[in-house]
Amino acid sequence: MGMLKRAKRSGWWIAGVKDPETIAEHSFRAGVVGAVLAMMEGADPAKVALLCLFHDTQETRIGDIPHIGRRYLTAASNERVTADQVSAAHPAVAEGVQRVVAEYENADSLEVVVAHDADKLECLLQAVEYREQGYRNIQPWIDSSLAGLKTESARQLAEAALTMTSLEWQKVYLPTEG
Repeated sequence: MGMLKRAKRSGWWIAGVKDPETIAEHSFRAGVVGAVLAMMEGADPAKVALLCLFHDTQETRIGDIPHIGRRYLTAASNERVTADQVSAAHPAVAEGVQRVVAEYENADSLEVVVAHDADKLECLLQAVEYREQGYRNIQPWIDSSLAGLKTESARQLAEAALTMTSLEWQKVYLPTEG
């Protein structure tokens, strides 16, 4: 997983972001966002966080293929890549990781819906932060992320993110000084 700490999310280069976040940074925040969304939606926060943490691990083998690149490439399924990644792992680990990835890719439980929303919401948050840094070509990421949200909680958090600055995000949850 050290590779995910070094590999950049390459889709942001299309928008002109010179030093985009790493895949690990995205997955970490998606996990936290997922746990919060799960609490709001009545889903299992630990399960959602686990789904989010493993949702992009395949990119250690195939890289972060930007959305536009997928029009020209046929990549192995995430389940197939995961099976290869864990082929030499302890049997319980191999089975567990494959189960998590298969569930994220194929199931439609509340936890999976929330995990997918967390992935999209994290992308939206990152796009808003890049926009604040002066990158102007990120609106398509905001629009597609927003359009893909399924839960009411994710839509509420997205609305807050779009109407506040990232500095205000910090202040909203700080206790007021008295």
